[in-house]
Amino acid sequence: MSSVTSAEQPASGGRAAADAPAEPDVPGKAAVPSIREPAGAGTRTTSGGTPPRPDRLSRHNLAGWLYSTPFLAFFVTFMAFPILATLVMSFTDFGLRNVTNPFDADFIGLENYSKLFGDEHFLRALFNTGYFVVLGVPFTIGSGLLAAVLLNSGIERFRTFFRVGFYAPVVTAIVAVAVVWRFVLDPGEGLIAGLAREVGLTAPDFLGSELLAMPSLIAMAVWRNMGTAMVLFLAGLQAIPTEVREAAKLDGAGAFQEFRRVTVPLLRPTMLYVSVMTTIGFLNVFEEPFVMTDGGPSDSTLTVSLLMYREGFDFFHMGYASSMAYTLFVIILAVTLLQLRLLKDKTK
Repeated sequence: MSSVTSAEQPASGGRAAADAPAEPDVPGKAAVPSIREPAGAGTRTTSGGTPPRPDRLSRHNLAGWLYSTPFLAFFVTFMAFPILATLVMSFTDFGLRNVTNPFDADFIGLENYSKLFGDEHFLRALFNTGYFVVLGVPFTIGSGLLAAVLLNSGIERFRTFFRVGFYAPVVTAIVAVAVVWRFVLDPGEGLIAGLAREVGLTAPDFLGSELLAMPSLIAMAVWRNMGTAMVLFLAGLQAIPTEVREAAKLDGAGAFQEFRRVTVPLLRPTMLYVSVMTTIGFLNVFEEPFVMTDGGPSDSTLTVSLLMYREGFDFFHMGYASSMAYTLFVIILAVTLLQLRLLKDKTK
């Protein structure tokens, strides 16, 4: 009489249903997946437990763009736009007559680029630039590495003084450097000429000789840029663990073997950076011949950058000068990729 039917069980309340034991598995009966989710599921919260508000994110983005606006305006105005304009200009005959109305320039396709490799002045400038790089870069890297090794291990006292002394030419204006080197190389009253007279010799005209003018500029460039290579190599040498050097000495390696087998391999990343940056700088050489020789004598110190300056600002052949600029860019890119490939293979 007091029996309760199954239809009346849910009416006993939600608590009784929650406390009821799980129903045993019955073969052939599909299990019903639970639809209960953990608290807060589907809601992204911050570290404080409160979800970020969209208006707060938008304010942060707006503030970031506002702070970046001065740089972006400067970059677009003085970097991106001139680069793209120069690229377009290299395919035109843009000249002095197009200054007032740039859109009147005629599109001539690849005519400027094809003209370059028939221009004797450009070919001579390209040869001089290669000569400057082939001799200047190895001497700069070698002298900078030698100075760094000596400062790192051989010279204990006055180390800071020598560092500043070697690096001072890097931060010195090219005009001041040119004045000093003109005095040193002057065939009449120069320092070398005076020393030569003391021993009964006659100093040659370094900057007036077609044979000696470019080596003189290379010597000045090496002296001026070796400080940068020295500082970078010195940082690389100080990053080498002392345990590696001590292990090499315990294995019986001498000073030269230690330098060749331990120091040089560990310096390859630094050497790659120094080599790439020095080569790029030397391929763009402009100040040394412009200030010291103006490309002479007889175009023996004429470089691509100097010829580009003449064509663009002396004769105002801007389209032709722009094609020189992008040709030099392609050469720099190819040389840089070659250096990265060669030195990267050696580091594997």
